[in-house]
Amino acid sequence: MFDLDALMKAVKNEFKVCDKCKGTNLNTLIPKLEKLDPEAKITVGCHSYCGPGRDFPFVFVNNKPIRGVDETELIEKVKESLDLVIREN
Repeated sequence: MFDLDALMKAVKNEFKVCDKCKGTNLNTLIPKLEKLDPEAKITVGCHSYCGPGRDFPFVFVNNKPIRGVDETELIEKVKESLDLVIREN
């Protein structure tokens, strides 16, 4: 058997956000991501997601792109994605 708590502490989530895309407001998004997972690594920069990022807020969660029609929906989808990672492990 393995210790799930130890595994989750060892494997940190990663959020990637863009500082160029107009669909994402980093001033409000980053604090919300930090609240979801204070231990997560947050990378800010271009991630070549310019088409959708022009119109919709997005974040890459552990290299998986997630977008929402607005920031509220995006955060809910990020929560679901993090819950899925926990359930899979």
